Amino acid sequence: MVQQGQTFELTRCGPDGERLWAYRYRTGGRDSKRVQRGGFASEQDARDALERELERLRRERRITRGLTLSQFVETYLDQHDVQPVTIDKLRYLLSKATAVFGDRAVGELTSQEIAAWRMTLSPGYRFEATQALRQVLHRAVACGMIDVNPAKVGVDNPVRRRKEQHPFESWTELEALAAAIGPRYGPMILFAAATRLRPAEWIALEKRDVDRDERVVFVRRSFTRGELKIPKTEASTRAVPLQARALDALDRIEDGNGSPLLFPGERGGYLDIHHFRPYQWRPAQKAAGLKPLRRVYDLRHTFATFALRAGLSTFDLSRYMGASLTMIDRHYGHLARDGREHAINLLDATERARVRPVDAGGRSVDAEDAGRRHA
Repeated sequence: MVQQGQTFELTRCGPDGERLWAYRYRTGGRDSKRVQRGGFASEQDARDALERELERLRRERRITRGLTLSQFVETYLDQHDVQPVTIDKLRYLLSKATAVFGDRAVGELTSQEIAAWRMTLSPGYRFEATQALRQVLHRAVACGMIDVNPAKVGVDNPVRRRKEQHPFESWTELEALAAAIGPRYGPMILFAAATRLRPAEWIALEKRDVDRDERVVFVRRSFTRGELKIPKTEASTRAVPLQARALDALDRIEDGNGSPLLFPGERGGYLDIHHFRPYQWRPAQKAAGLKPLRRVYDLRHTFATFALRAGLSTFDLSRYMGASLTMIDRHYGHLARDGREHAINLLDATERARVRPVDAGGRSVDAEDAGRRHA
């Protein structure tokens, strides 16, 4: 990142006592090399020289301030090292901005017009589309194309109010749903509710991911939008504990026609969640008399609800669910009352254990030693 630099007056003067000016800039961040050139007769001369120098550096790094937003978006997406499905989503979200500002130079965009554009978007993707534009313009700041991010400074982008969640009320309801949905997919539903996995994660599970001896399942991949996504590093793999209900669900699984998948579709391949919802999921809920109708994703909410009511900490929950503490607190914090009471009880118990008996003189003594002396 080349900083914009600055001009300033030198403390020394020229041969005839005239004022001299200079410019300086850093080639990268705060701790990078600082370049300084001086001896200019006026501030304007120093400023012009600084601009020529910065433009030369931008050309060397294939960066130009004249790039339009559409051009820069394409450059950004070409260099963004993520899964193709993520690129497709970003391209879609950014198309909302390029449709309006695509022919404009990146340096010409203002916070006022971006804020006005944001309000024209559908509430369904307003937050995400604005975040995507912020992400791209943050790179423009890092590249030295602009000084500040016009999609961030002066543009409020509050998170969309979350949809009301409808977790299942009890395991009795879940068992009724599993019975109604049948032996092929019933165990899958119970396993999902007992492990807090995302649908894309339990659809991609293979039999080798389950370690019954250690009572864990390893989440190594996900299947979404017809594509298998595998994390780039081993650190992205997480181990999820298997409670007794999850193990019981595994015991109920029927033969998967030789498929390596833990929960294969009818033909042995990956389950088509979009076909599953209208033809198995919703009819089974109606048959079981469950109201209101829940989404498949509510199985994950169900586990979070049960876990917090049982006293599991939000920290542990975030680890097992593969979600940030901020997200856990935002979506489930109101359910953590029992967890807070459990924490208070633990702290009080620790404090009581620290209280030691004292003798007649007020000195702390070991209770066991005191008992021996009295004996």
